[in-house]
Amino acid sequence: TLEVTQPFAPRLDTLAGKRIGFVSNEQWQAYRMLPALKEVLEKDFPGIEVLPIDTFPQGNNLIPTEETAKAVAQSGVDAVIVGNAS
Repeated sequence: TLEVTQPFAPRLDTLAGKRIGFVSNEQWQAYRMLPALKEVLEKDFPGIEVLPIDTFPQGNNLIPTEETAKAVAQSGVDAVIVGNAS
């Protein structure tokens, strides 16, 4: 069980030049929506690095795990978009 000590991370001033990851719950149409979002981010923000959609464990059962939290922390991302497409 993960203890929530802060409900939301502070917002970034910009996504330009940042390293961004995705954590997907793999719900309906996520396989279409998240790659499309990756493409838009890469087009709209100079110097952004958006990690491949499958960089981190995916699925509702894996999102809240210690394994996922460690993988995100070790990746050096500036932000993570937690997404679903349903």
